[in-house]
Amino acid sequence: MNENDELIILVDDNDIEIGLLDKTTVHKTGVLHRAFSIFLFNSMGSMMLQRRAMNKYHSPGLWSNTCCSHPRNGERTKAACSRRLMEEMGIKSRLSFAFSFIYKAQLENGLIEHEFDHVYFGFSDKIPKPDPHEVMDWKYISVKELEKDISARPENYTEWLKICFEKVVEHRKR
Repeated sequence: MNENDELIILVDDNDIEIGLLDKTTVHKTGVLHRAFSIFLFNSMGSMMLQRRAMNKYHSPGLWSNTCCSHPRNGERTKAACSRRLMEEMGIKSRLSFAFSFIYKAQLENGLIEHEFDHVYFGFSDKIPKPDPHEVMDWKYISVKELEKDISARPENYTEWLKICFEKVVEHRKR
């Protein structure tokens, strides 16, 4: 199955499943769907970012959080996080749920992200082994440095990272 033909779980504003639709149609129509975002931190408190591969159908070459994707039909979100973190970044981490929120963002090529996003935090000092079809680069960056760089060069970052970053910083302060 082509990655863009993958079925995405559609949800209502309460994260109740209401159907399935292929990934391409989901992002062309902007229908609300279930997603997750993973933020890994190291022992220094720095955040692991990935730079999306150039062959990605949206947001290629942009810096983003450690990993993000969609659970498969019938798959628990936390299990999907662990699966995708290994597939994309070649790394394992104990993940803990942090918070959920809904966002909508216009992307290039007329695509729309409209996600009920489940955010998970994890910790690791391991060196990832990213899949080059998914990730072209990675780095650890301090939260303060990332905040400054997003402000100075927002075009270098994915829309969802820019939206979610403030919420991540707030949540970590608690």
